[in-house]
Amino acid sequence: MKRWNIKPVEDSEAVKSLQRSLNDLPHPLARALVLREIETLEEARSYFRDGLDTLHNPSLYKGMDRAINRILPAITNGDRITVYGDYDVDGTTSTTLLTHYLRSVGATVQFFIPDRFKHGYGLSRQGLDAVHALGTDLIIALDCGVTAVEEAALARERGMDLIICDHHTPQDELPDAVAVLDAKREDCTYPFKELCGCGVTFKLVRAIQKALGKNPDDVLHYLDLVAVATAADMVPLHGENRILLREGLKQLRYRPRLGLRMLADQAGARLSEATARSIVFSLGPRINAAGRLGDAARAVNLLLADDQIEATARARQLERLNDERRALDRETQKQAFTQADRFLAGRERHAVILHHPDWHLGVIGIVASRLVERHYRPAIMLATSGKVIKGSARSVAGINIFNALTSCADLLVEFGGHDFAAGLTLKPENLPAFIERFDKAVREVVSEDTLEPSVDVDAEMRLSQLDDRFWAVLKQFEPFGQDNPAPVFVARNLDIMGPVAGVGKKRDHVKFSVGERGSSHPVRNAIGFGLGKYLPELSEAQATQQPIDLAFSIEENTWNGRTSLQLNVVDIRTEGPE
Repeated sequence: MKRWNIKPVEDSEAVKSLQRSLNDLPHPLARALVLREIETLEEARSYFRDGLDTLHNPSLYKGMDRAINRILPAITNGDRITVYGDYDVDGTTSTTLLTHYLRSVGATVQFFIPDRFKHGYGLSRQGLDAVHALGTDLIIALDCGVTAVEEAALARERGMDLIICDHHTPQDELPDAVAVLDAKREDCTYPFKELCGCGVTFKLVRAIQKALGKNPDDVLHYLDLVAVATAADMVPLHGENRILLREGLKQLRYRPRLGLRMLADQAGARLSEATARSIVFSLGPRINAAGRLGDAARAVNLLLADDQIEATARARQLERLNDERRALDRETQKQAFTQADRFLAGRERHAVILHHPDWHLGVIGIVASRLVERHYRPAIMLATSGKVIKGSARSVAGINIFNALTSCADLLVEFGGHDFAAGLTLKPENLPAFIERFDKAVREVVSEDTLEPSVDVDAEMRLSQLDDRFWAVLKQFEPFGQDNPAPVFVARNLDIMGPVAGVGKKRDHVKFSVGERGSSHPVRNAIGFGLGKYLPELSEAQATQQPIDLAFSIEENTWNGRTSLQLNVVDIRTEGPE
């Protein structure tokens, strides 16, 4: 059973004031807004209504003028430009966006995506060798490069100019490049620091468009790519990210590019109903599959395709790769779960760190995420690659994985990433020391509750409050994702009103309906994904007419052409409050 954490509100008067400002808004919704630091009518209007006209000027990026001053003559003079991306969703969408745009304005441009096995991660010496062989005059590195100090010097030695567009955390020394566009560099005054790589690329394209004397709004059709990257890269969904994702979802629903349409067809996904969640679970894995199991350029070529026959063939290719990835994922997960049980049985551990020489680098990040879900602590999956060990790290709320790795920097060849996800490389002889040091770094920052599974709850509510107005306001909280999750509510003293059924091949999920005890208000359908373990308790509660408490979010469900609201249950209690 998880701990239900009713998130505290520092100023209860702020909730009441917001309720009054928003025409007696229901208390659970007002409380959820205040928890998102929205306390005034103006802040609420901004949260619900801010659009593309409120985006910051790209020229506020430190180095943007230098980047434009190099790119414009490169376009005019026919310099050979290589767009150098990364092999994940953010990197491939960024590469697609800039390559397509530069071609549209007459630039001589090609793209290069490193092979994770041949070239390694990011802007590498091996990657630069390949790019130099292409006769490159100007490299524009996307979603990577901000820590590539030695590689930038090598590019300069070989006569290639370099522009870096990144969103990762820089180190103390920046690469010596023509321009380094990264809002997280200390001397950058760009107001929003959390754009994904594709978001930064979009800003660069808007700046180029304006410098060419064209309307920057004419590049808004690239927002479908930005939306896919923003959702898949799990960046915080506030400020500009929230605006770009919301507007990009509209593009996906009504005017998606051909490659994304064909990919969605293969996935059985309806782009007309696209959400951040559907991107993460349908489009994202298929785009990632190209880089995980081979050549990520295949994903870029699909997204660039303007011929339906070509796009269909390329989408089918990614679907086959994704099937291979799933099979490999299942086998690796089985091995990792067994190894994790042994690792944690020996002594108290605050992180799970596993190594197997033969694990596939393309799936260890996925399995690391599953380990976090299973053991609720940071997890690192490591595999041998040539003479070094490479890995993917994932974390839980409250533990910054990048900071923990920084404390082990002297044991690592390289590392980089975000608060919740990172990549690393180390020498085999440093592995034992790294395991101990990293565990110590995590131990020093955990609190009593950090490693205890919990459900963060926005507010308690009555099911009778869920009317048309409640849903109309709640729907405007979307899009949901990192730092803007779907609000979770708790309703107590509910009766199970309909049959309790296990769902799925292994009955991993549970479906039922509930109503308020003693109320004539409508019964609500409920589904609990991954909560099949509660099936016996729910059946017993129904048989004995025992009330239950639910923690849930609220969503629309369409079945056989009919749409209704349902409770997406995240936890269940059949024995009342703790």
